[in-house]
Amino acid sequence: MTESTDTPAAAAPEKTPTENGTTETPPEETPDKATEEKEKEAEPPKEMRAVVLTGYVGLKTVKIQKKPVPTVGEGEVLIRVKACGLNFQDLIVRQVAIDSLPKTPFILGFECAGEIEQVGEGVTNFKVGDQVVALPEYKAWAELVSVPAQYVYALPSGMTALDAVAITTNYVVAYLLLFEIANLTPGKSLLVHSAGGGVGQAVAQLAKTVDNVTVFGVCSKSKHEALKANNNNIDHLLERGSDYTSEVRKVSPEGVDIVLDCLCGEECNRGYSLLKTMGRYVLYGSSNIVTGDTRSFFSAVRAWWQVDKVSPVKLFVENKSLAGLNLRHLLFQHGRADYVRRAVERVFALWGEGKVKPLVDSTWALEDVVEAMQKMHERKNIGKLVLDPSLEPKPKPATPAKGKSGKEKKPAKESSEEKKDKETKEEEKKPEENESKDKEKESS
Repeated sequence: MTESTDTPAAAAPEKTPTENGTTETPPEETPDKATEEKEKEAEPPKEMRAVVLTGYVGLKTVKIQKKPVPTVGEGEVLIRVKACGLNFQDLIVRQVAIDSLPKTPFILGFECAGEIEQVGEGVTNFKVGDQVVALPEYKAWAELVSVPAQYVYALPSGMTALDAVAITTNYVVAYLLLFEIANLTPGKSLLVHSAGGGVGQAVAQLAKTVDNVTVFGVCSKSKHEALKANNNNIDHLLERGSDYTSEVRKVSPEGVDIVLDCLCGEECNRGYSLLKTMGRYVLYGSSNIVTGDTRSFFSAVRAWWQVDKVSPVKLFVENKSLAGLNLRHLLFQHGRADYVRRAVERVFALWGEGKVKPLVDSTWALEDVVEAMQKMHERKNIGKLVLDPSLEPKPKPATPAKGKSGKEKKPAKESSEEKKDKETKEEEKKPEENESKDKEKESS
């Protein structure tokens, strides 16, 4: 008896009983179906353009790169971005002047608006196709972004994505400063720094929704004419770097009821000295610690040293208040997303009533983000700077090639051998030219 060499037969597919008692054989997987699945697995991940910070130094570390399209987690929505807001906070991230920084590389941006493309599990207040604005912690400056629904806000009818990013962050900060912290009421006066910027303009507009409010605005002298021509709501424009406290007292000898400071440093002391009895000073930024392309250690120390350490007893005796506002901490560290949502809804209602209208300085392609950031850093913007992923980048000027020394390359000189060869070829051509001329004469 010999050993069998036959291959054992494949096991028959297991039959499953159905409701009527019969059995049913599951369909066999066809080779075509298996091939399709393998091809799907082999497909490269979809990519998108994004503004990426590759290191914490100068503007050269801000790059446009291809990144994988984000996945949508539970409680999140995927947004197709139509506009991104540029805020001063984005500058201080690059300059290492902010806490809890992520490890590079990462996608920049805290504000964007667009259309929802996908809704994650557990999200019930949004659907695909909704027009929204979002305030994520980073990752906003990209063609697509996945954001927890608690930081996403539905746009009112008629509000564009560009309007949304020009309004949301700036006007929410201004609203919280004026109405939640400073308690602005009719007849009061206030001073705001960086009056030509996005928040400064929002403060001026919102303040004028209250009767008989006087607004003093401090900004660069170069912005004064443009602000005056732009139907601004600032009653008294003051020059940054000047003795503006004396100018304020010429108009209001007792000072002002509210000081809104985004600079810090010595401006804290000046601002506090301008407060009337029952006045409130509110710090909502610290841009004075930033100089040049990176944060200056000496600027930070100087800003800290220049601030008088105010005792609570002093506040008690003088009937004055100090306060602060950090929107990023309010959202992501203090868990006050619902509080911020109420402010967003109130701001959108004021927009719907025609009481506020955002001022947009300029709109930029993603590829031109460095130029836009530089403009804000130099404080040349009047109003909001916006990034639009659909825009074509500005054409770059052609630059001549440079040698190792950095100078423009000159045409290479001919060697003596090359020169001789060239002369020899020219001499050889002459008899041929003369011969052709003689033939033309004979034929004529």
